[in-house]
Amino acid sequence: MTMVLFALLAAEEGMGPASPFEVESGLFIWTWVVFIALFFLLKKFAWPAILKTTEEREQAIRRQLDEAQKLHADAKAALEEQTKLLAESRTRAQEMIADARSVAEKERAVAVEKTKDEQDQLLQRARREIAAERDRAVQELRREAVELSLAAAAKLVGKRYDAASDRELVEEFIASMEQGK
Repeated sequence: MTMVLFALLAAEEGMGPASPFEVESGLFIWTWVVFIALFFLLKKFAWPAILKTTEEREQAIRRQLDEAQKLHADAKAALEEQTKLLAESRTRAQEMIADARSVAEKERAVAVEKTKDEQDQLLQRARREIAAERDRAVQELRREAVELSLAAAAKLVGKRYDAASDRELVEEFIASMEQGK
């Protein structure tokens, strides 16, 4: 605006300054008048609006910073809580694994003990059956030995003795032979 005024003044006078360093008092005064008028106009109308806008912007930035700090603190607290929960869940998982291993070991030990007991029972039953079979086989062998002995004695003597008395005699002989071993 001041440039326009300078140009108008120079055109009205019809001549410009002789040197760029020459001071013209009229131009000097008008420049100050325009500057002071513009200063008061800006002070009255523009500066309050500019200051208000600047203060509002400053407050908005301050609120955003406060909110950002709060969000940062919340995020930090949430991270700490999450870390704590993660550590607790890891601890619980380790405990559960240890408990499961312990239970599995106990069940395995019970199963092994049960299997051993069953094996012992089977072994004892087999031994009893073997002993019973052996006793039956011994009795059968004795009976056949008595029969063979009686048959052989009958052939030697040439006649048949009373079966009950002959058997008794042979059984006593076999029993005395076994005791002599």
